[in-house]
Amino acid sequence: MVRPSEPVPHVELYTSGVVKMKGSHLEGEMHGPWEWYRTDGTLMRTGKFDRGRQVGVWRTFERSGRIVKETAFDKRP
Repeated sequence: MVRPSEPVPHVELYTSGVVKMKGSHLEGEMHGPWEWYRTDGTLMRTGKFDRGRQVGVWRTFERSGRIVKETAFDKRP
């Protein structure tokens, strides 16, 4: 049994069975590293959450894997 203070893994799939997104929730909020994928399975975006708030550097990728955008989020509210 997972205690409420521990991150709970979360994975969502497209109807095809390909992973759509994956990460963890902590007390009902996105927390820690997350990844989003396209329907073809290529990585589209990565980023981290701190109890639902975007933090750190978020990256968006082309299908080839090349980074096309980076956005930095501050930890402060």
